[in-house]
Amino acid sequence: MNRSVLWYQLVLIFAVLIIGTAVIAYTGWDMQLASRFYVPGYGFPLGNLQPWHSLYRFGEWPAFALGGGAGIVFLLSFIRQNLVPLRRQALFLALLLIIAPGLLANSLFKDHWGRPRPRQVQEMGGTLPFYQPWQPGPAPKNASFPAGHPTVAFYLSAPYFVLRRTNRRKALCWLWGGFVYGCIMGAARIIQGGHFLSDVLWSAGFVYLTAVVLAAWLLPDEQRDDIVT
Repeated sequence: MNRSVLWYQLVLIFAVLIIGTAVIAYTGWDMQLASRFYVPGYGFPLGNLQPWHSLYRFGEWPAFALGGGAGIVFLLSFIRQNLVPLRRQALFLALLLIIAPGLLANSLFKDHWGRPRPRQVQEMGGTLPFYQPWQPGPAPKNASFPAGHPTVAFYLSAPYFVLRRTNRRKALCWLWGGFVYGCIMGAARIIQGGHFLSDVLWSAGFVYLTAVVLAAWLLPDEQRDDIVT
């Protein structure tokens, strides 16, 4: 891929994240949206209902199946000749799951950024003040920023980067299917008082930024000089 195209994609995604964060902060949508599902004395009772409860418990499994299956294919490609042509694609899918939801979202940020969750802030029954996504907070490990479950859900867009040159229609189905699934998972976590809207926005950002960089490195033959979106 042309380096200028790569940078254009990265800058475009960052611009969406920064502008989206600014709009959410200016309008107060984080607190406004979360408060719609908060019931004084009861917390976030809708989050215990279906389908939100099942999404929280089982919604990550499709992504784990995709990434885990890709990891198995990658390893088998060293002993089965017919899988060698799939090695780079399998490595891309496995690494994207490990890096974006695993290392960046959960290990690096959620465990160290400390942004309180909606159910932890004073306005919704907690003891901590509200923090914007760019402000490190006092919450313990596994805090609010970014949203972990949606990060895993947005990962289901990953096959787009593998298929976009060979099967554009199927690739777009994966791209938008993963995006919609990530948004639904994000809605579940907001309804449950687990995350703010801006947490979900950055969950998507972590996945798509990482995917663009990894695809430029691992899938040079599959790259197109176009925009990810």
